[in-house]
Formats: sequence, structure tokens, C-alpha cells
Amino acid sequence: MKNLFKLTLASSFLFMGVSCSDEFLEKEPSEFLTQDQVTEAASTNADVLAGTLAGIYSLQFNSGTGGTTNHDDFGQKGYDIYGDMLSGDMALSVSSFGWYRSDITEFQAPLDFTSTRNYMPWRYYYRIIRSANVVIEAAGGNDAVPDIAENRYILGQAKALRAHSYFYLTQYYQKSYDPSEEILPIYDSPDDQNGPKVAASEIYALIESDLNSSISLLDGFTRAAKNEVNQDVARGILAYVHGAKGEWQQVKDLTDEVINGGAYTLMTAEEVARADRTDDDVDNPTGGGFNDVSTPGWMWGVDLTSDSGVGLVSWWGQMDYFSYSYAGYGDYKAIDSDLYAEIADDDIRKQQFNMNASSSNFLQPWGKFYDPARVPRGPSQVITQDLVYMRIAEMYLLNAEAAANLGMESDAKMSLTTLLDQRVEDASYLDGISGEDLLDEIYLQTRIELWGEGKSYLAMKRNKATVTRGANHLSFVGEPIPYDDERLTFEIPEAEILYNPSISTQNN
Repeated sequence: MKNLFKLTLASSFLFMGVSCSDEFLEKEPSEFLTQDQVTEAASTNADVLAGTLAGIYSLQFNSGTGGTTNHDDFGQKGYDIYGDMLSGDMALSVSSFGWYRSDITEFQAPLDFTSTRNYMPWRYYYRIIRSANVVIEAAGGNDAVPDIAENRYILGQAKALRAHSYFYLTQYYQKSYDPSEEILPIYDSPDDQNGPKVAASEIYALIESDLNSSISLLDGFTRAAKNEVNQDVARGILAYVHGAKGEWQQVKDLTDEVINGGAYTLMTAEEVARADRTDDDVDNPTGGGFNDVSTPGWMWGVDLTSDSGVGLVSWWGQMDYFSYSYAGYGDYKAIDSDLYAEIADDDIRKQQFNMNASSSNFLQPWGKFYDPARVPRGPSQVITQDLVYMRIAEMYLLNAEAAANLGMESDAKMSLTTLLDQRVEDASYLDGISGEDLLDEIYLQTRIELWGEGKSYLAMKRNKATVTRGANHLSFVGEPIPYDDERLTFEIPEAEILYNPSISTQNN
């Protein structure tokens, strides 16, 4: 069933201040609801808070939320593509329209603080943060525990969304975790404007505080749809945060809790990929698709409908050959050929990709992400396939990674085997792996399992890996690029430096 979350008039505040420049800091533009208006309305009508929160969720998939009309500007999944390409696991194998080529795959944006695409993630994530701050303030503030359960749940979700955005900013704008390095401004109130960069330790402290508070506030919450953050999603985000810092016991404990809760089941082989298919026949067997948020293995995602207003400028519009898309007409995104070669022949995930080596579409994700109509280049410009943000498979993989780093190799193998039993005919080869080889295997399986889902960049940084691009990339083929290479991390954008005097002073 398609669940369409509706936005109230209150969500219009989301198009207020989203940058530190004067242009975006107008206090009370007549066409928008202000902080005072939202707070006053929320005191008598909880639906106002719910509506503004729904508006924040819509920012995660709306186009233009990075401040441009670019066709790679469409919220969280847009920056998932950035990360997958920077990590090297996603290749731009054919480029006819030029999206992603110079700025991302050739690293021009991370090296140029004046680049629009260096600015887009910054603007998007701070837009979420500032919007979440409005909801948090209206719900009582950072230290509040509302008496009304509905408001507690709204506050818990808003804190998780703020934390999620700050976490991604730390990943995209810091090479690796250094607690003393000043990296970002911190804003935890709608009144905060034009702040200086603060140490990473301060940013992470707010992230962890928000997520721990979120987990507490969301106790008893039953969400209406999977686009909403619940306790398990908050725990999953927090596990990623601790993983970025190398705090493996916390990662192990959090992922154990999510897994043992039993609310989600790993995607089966039939759900993961189309079996016994050919690459030129639209009438082949069904299966897979990663296009339905009701899939039991999905923890967090969004249910898109025709009313969502999503079309070409979207994740599907960039990724899926079977949607009306750039991926159908000449900007092909494919799995890195070297990574594909490491997938075992008996692994069902091999069938997630076009296996016809003589085709220009070779290694596109024809069997993983696709419109179920299976019409090449799409029957419609309206996107109704859903978007995945988090899966239970991620918890198993993080759990294995944490256990291996803690020296708990039997636990690590158990978590990894549970996943691989759904992917390969025989996972017993894990019995003979230990030490660094086991960590390497977990990292490899993470890259394979989560290909195209925006998690390879995070895993690359956690594992301090070196990227070497395969032959199907258009540039830098065969060049080893370490995770902390300046080409893989964005710079504080020019607009922030120009319009934020606190940062301008720091940079002088």
C-alpha cells in the first residue's frame, strides 16, 4: 500500500533561512511561518508540529534542496551517489550528458571551494538542521521531555534528523575523525547564526546527545510509515557515528539491540536480485528491484507516489535504466569492474548487474534497482518507485565489523554468515579467515551488499581504505587513492566563508 504523508501549511517554514548569508536569514518574511508562529500554533495544535516535521522529511527527496536547479540536486540520495562515486565503487561508465563527470568523478568539486557541488551538500544538510531546530524549539527545546506523547515523538524524530545531518557533514567535510580539528559551525537553536567552526569533538558530542535523547523520547512510538525515524533507525544512525570514531563496543551493543529486536528480516535471495534472467527480455522472471519500502528488510525509506511530485530529477532519474532517466539515455552508472570481479560466481548479487560484457550497459544495476515495469528508459516521467535509506543488512555488517575489531571473531563470523547464507551457496569459507583477512572480507561484503545505497563512502573512511578504480571508470583508472586524500573530502564552501564573518576570521 502506498502511504502518502501530507504536509500542512506549517511546513512552508522550511523554505526560510538555510544559509548563513543575509539573503537567507530574513527573520519574518510575510509569506512564511516564523519560529514564533510555529511555537504558538504548536502550543494549541500538535498537528502543526507534525506538519512541519513532515516537511523536513520531504526535504530528503525533494529536488532543489541543495539550492540549485541541477539534475543531481535531490536530497539525501543525491549525496549518496556523490559518496558512492568518490569511494570508487560506483563507476560513471558512459557520460553523454556530463552529470557527475568533472565535479565528482574527476574530483573538481572537492578541490574547489567555489564549486556549486561543493556547496550543495553543505546547504542541504544545514537546511535540515535549521528546520529541525525550529521543530525542537517549538516542542520545548533541547532539554525538554514533553508531557504529550505525540510531541515527545516529534521531538525525538527532529533530534535524530538533526544528528543525521551533522553526521553526514562530518563525513563529507572532514578527511577522518580528529576530535581537535575545527570543522563546522554548530547550531542547536533557531537563534544561532553565523557561528565559528568548532572542534569535531563538539559536533560529535551534539550528535550523540541528540541520538541518545531521540532513542529515549521515541520509546513507545509506532510510526505511521517507514519514512519516519523510530528507535531502531536512531540506533542505526548512532552505530554509524560510533563506528566513525572507532568505538566498536558501542557499535556492537547498538546493532545487537536492533538485530535481536526482530522487527526486520534480511532480504532473501529472491528479494535481492532477479534470478534466471536475461538482459534483453522484459518478460523475464520477477524478483528484486529495491523499489518497495514495504520490503521487510528495509528499516528506513520513503514511499513515493504520483502525488510526491518526483520525476527525472531524482535518484531513480539518475540510476535506473528502466525509468525515464539519464541512466537510460547515456549517463551510465555501473558497479566498479574490479569490485564486480570479486563477487563469487554462486553469489546471487552477481545477478544484480547487467552481465553482458559486449553491451555498453555492462554492469549497470539492471537486476538491483529498476522500475518493475521493466520498460527500457521508462514508460513514464513520474517516479513511484521507493527510496531506501537504511536496511537491517547494514546492522549485521556493522555488527560483524565491530566484533572483528574487538577480537570477537566467532561473533563476527556468525553475523556475516547469517547474511551470506542468503547470498551464496556455501559460506563455510569464513571458517578459515581470521585477523586482518576477516576485516577485509567484512569490508568487501559491505561494499557488495550495499552497492549503490550510499554506504560505501562511510565504510571507506571507517576502514581507512585505499580506492583503486577499475577499467570501466572514465578517469583515474588504476590510480591508488587513500581515504584521506584531499580529493575525496569537500571544503567549506565559498558562500559560507563570504557571508559568515566568524568563519571568514578563522580562515584569515
